[in-house]
Amino acid sequence: MSVVMLQGTGSDVGKSVLVAGLCRLFTNRGLAVRPFKPQNMSNNAAPAAGGGEIGRAQALQAQACRVQPHTDMNPVLLKPQADLEAQVIVQGQVYGRMRAKDFNTGRLPLFDLVMQSFERLRSESDLVIVEGAGSPAEINLRSGDIANMGFARPAAVPVILVGDIDRGGVIASLAGTKTVLDPKDAAMIKGFLINKFRGDQMLFRNGYKAIEELTGWRGLGIVPWIAAARSLPEEDAIPADMKGGEDGVTVAVPLLPHISNHDDFDALEAETSVRIIRVPPGQVLPGNAKLIILPGSKSTISDLAFFRSQGWDLDLASHIRRGGYVLGLCGGYQMLGKTIADSLGVEGEPGVFAGLGLLPVNTVLDTAKRVTEVNGISLPDRTPFRGYEIHCGRTEPDFGAIPLLQLSNGDLEGTVSQNGRVAGCYIHRLFDDPKQRARWLALLGAASDGIDQTAKIDEALDAVADVLAACLDIEGILDIASEI
Repeated sequence: MSVVMLQGTGSDVGKSVLVAGLCRLFTNRGLAVRPFKPQNMSNNAAPAAGGGEIGRAQALQAQACRVQPHTDMNPVLLKPQADLEAQVIVQGQVYGRMRAKDFNTGRLPLFDLVMQSFERLRSESDLVIVEGAGSPAEINLRSGDIANMGFARPAAVPVILVGDIDRGGVIASLAGTKTVLDPKDAAMIKGFLINKFRGDQMLFRNGYKAIEELTGWRGLGIVPWIAAARSLPEEDAIPADMKGGEDGVTVAVPLLPHISNHDDFDALEAETSVRIIRVPPGQVLPGNAKLIILPGSKSTISDLAFFRSQGWDLDLASHIRRGGYVLGLCGGYQMLGKTIADSLGVEGEPGVFAGLGLLPVNTVLDTAKRVTEVNGISLPDRTPFRGYEIHCGRTEPDFGAIPLLQLSNGDLEGTVSQNGRVAGCYIHRLFDDPKQRARWLALLGAASDGIDQTAKIDEALDAVADVLAACLDIEGILDIASEI
């Protein structure tokens, strides 16, 4: 059984995409490959086979391996729900909460469970590709680490260090990482690679050689900027640029502090007839928007208060008066209702809080979490959809509520206003189904390109794998993976 771990000189150096690309590359070569991330911190989650949730990046990596996502692929998931607190998901299930002050010590009791998940994956695969979190150079967090060297050393997993040349200072970041690491940690690193290179690689020949000389690590190649990676879901970072057609119908998404599952909009962004605008704090919701989407939130009540503090509730009312459409997804759906009751203090101080009052529904938060894949039809036109639910609490219809969707088991889901212009539901990735996406675009007076989002992601994974095969020392990576 072979295993190798990719760690980075910092966050957002491209580890998730590289792991996904390598998973697809080695899967295409006939190996049974599994992704693994001991600990992830993200509010972008996805359901796993058999129940439970994992980080969205690991679900993508499972797709790269052409297997179903499993909770063993990401045994610890931290979901920030306040500035100094995160919900802890262990092997797919809610474990509890963790305060920032307990971060160094609170993770160590979970290490045995992490190793159990890792060993199960190893037993069913030819190759496990492990992704670190953040950077091992964050030595202030080393004492409680289970994500980087705190995993690699006890598990005896060789490490490849990834440096991001696009952000600059890549020579110093790679050599500096070795300098600050404990020598036994540094000894786990067997090679390095450079990611996100633009331009003529010959200009970096001396820099590449300098890294080899300064670190003693084996250079495994330089990865160019991969255009196809733009078609893959982002793990955490919300894209700053707009995708889709510049002259298409405008869809606006307010950026809430605890926004979750922002990849819900990826399929819309791929449409040439759509222009997505992400609205940051301090800016008004655009008056020319045809649709405003209230996204999911890990902290609905505080994000609703933030929404009001920005004056976005007034912008939303003006948008509706102009005949615009509104859609709330998951936490955004809860915000559109009449009340949100949190008697158990799931999100903070217990109480009953006024919603935006745009849909005749009331939400009650509780500790039970629903995590499941779903499919069904929208009403009344019976257009198919598929997606998943990940949420705490339940939303009950009030008098006059009209259901938006019907699940395949016959249950009704979501609500739509009498005039059909305000709607909400708990379904993430609602727009992934081409027919459902075309239905929404038709409401906005736009046509759909009919793109199959799953097939598009598969094509992008193959393209990334092809680039990695051409630019990396693949046999060298396998050699390192076999050193255990």
